[in-house]
Amino acid sequence: MKLIETKNYDELSRVAADMLISEIKAKPDCVLGLATGSTPIGTYDKLIEAYKSNEVSFAKVKSINLDEYVGISWSNTESYRYFMNEHLFDHVDIDKTNTHVPNGLAGDLDEECARYDALYDQIGPVDIQVLGIGLNGHIGFNEPGTSLSAPTHIVKLSDSTRQANSRNFTSLDAVPYKAITLGMAGIMKAKKIVLLASGPAKRDAIEKTVFGEVDPHVPASFLQLHPDVTIICDFALTNKKE
Repeated sequence: MKLIETKNYDELSRVAADMLISEIKAKPDCVLGLATGSTPIGTYDKLIEAYKSNEVSFAKVKSINLDEYVGISWSNTESYRYFMNEHLFDHVDIDKTNTHVPNGLAGDLDEECARYDALYDQIGPVDIQVLGIGLNGHIGFNEPGTSLSAPTHIVKLSDSTRQANSRNFTSLDAVPYKAITLGMAGIMKAKKIVLLASGPAKRDAIEKTVFGEVDPHVPASFLQLHPDVTIICDFALTNKKE
């Protein structure tokens, strides 16, 4: 693992965006694995700035997102498809038919999971995967106790995850109880992974990810087994090994 500690969130966003821009320039038809949540918004803002200044084009880029809530439509402002449109896709020249998000309203959710894994293998491997991290060490919606071999699956969201995500909803009761998420098996297929963590509240999760044992109860710790992971955080770690 490569660890980058930045001075602030803006620098974190710039470093992450530069990694993605370099990937796109080297391979214009690359496949980006994308994440939602508050942390990557700054990175997406930097990508939009780069596009508007003619530094990069997304015309041939493909993308595949990690997850989506079960039971809400893509037109819902809290859906992750809506999030991606609002924070990136609507502002660059990407072909939206080349952007993929799980369908949380699928009639057969098990079938949707299988479809998404097949799609992932069809358009992949992902060249660079963006990840955030939850306070409990989850990545995507792979909650504590998940398996390294888990495919795309339906997950019951933990109380802590629902509480953290309730800031985006009108109330805690409005937060869905389930989501569809790319499993660890898919995430680990990416050629490169960049994990973003902002704010000291994430310090404990990052320290367990980097310095702890590989532990299913800290899903992000599985990333120790991947050959090319960069972690970017805007805080200093206290538990550093010599």
